[in-house]
Amino acid sequence: MNELIGRVFSFEKTIFPDSGELFAKLSTQGQSPKALMISCADSRIVPEQILQAQPGELFVCRNAGNIVPPFATMNGGVSSTVEYAVMALGVRDIIVCGHSGCGAMAAVADPTGLEAMPNVAAWLRHSTAAQKVVDDGYPELEGTDRIRAVTFENVVAQLNHLRTHPSVASGIARGEISLHGWYVDIHAGQVLGLDGETGQFVPLREDTPLPVALPAQRRVWAQAEAAE
Repeated sequence: MNELIGRVFSFEKTIFPDSGELFAKLSTQGQSPKALMISCADSRIVPEQILQAQPGELFVCRNAGNIVPPFATMNGGVSSTVEYAVMALGVRDIIVCGHSGCGAMAAVADPTGLEAMPNVAAWLRHSTAAQKVVDDGYPELEGTDRIRAVTFENVVAQLNHLRTHPSVASGIARGEISLHGWYVDIHAGQVLGLDGETGQFVPLREDTPLPVALPAQRRVWAQAEAAE
């Protein structure tokens, strides 16, 4: 802990002075983050580092398992963060980011021992769909392969939950919000993105289009109906 505290002094003496103009702008003009990232609370995953984001560029919500409870389920920190990011900050891109070796997803894949952690067990029920998809669709998977599959399917499940939030659903219908599903492979130092057209997670590369789970596209059925 003393080592971490020492880094606070480094921030005050070195980092803050070197970025004085940026912090001055943020303190007077407020924040205008480019994206909301909902990631796991795992200490090995640092959203700002993955995106190489400067202060003010990324709005972050972290929790065990990068979970987004469905809107009707509960009022909590994730729901409030999503609503504020969309309605107050005008965020247009939302990323749900899972990762390799996720302890939460290991518990979803095999809940043995969760009896001693009732709050964790209740929280992880929001990932039941991911577990069910893997149980029924990939019954042959075991061990780390099963956990990896649950992690991928959990990203998909949480994106589906995200769409139940009125602020997000409205933004999608207006063509103002895009949804992204990411997976960080810690060992390989690689980020995979969900391609909504193929349903596959593919590596993010500079020379290829960014895979997007749900691209921003205005819904036009109402206008077409009115014109008939």
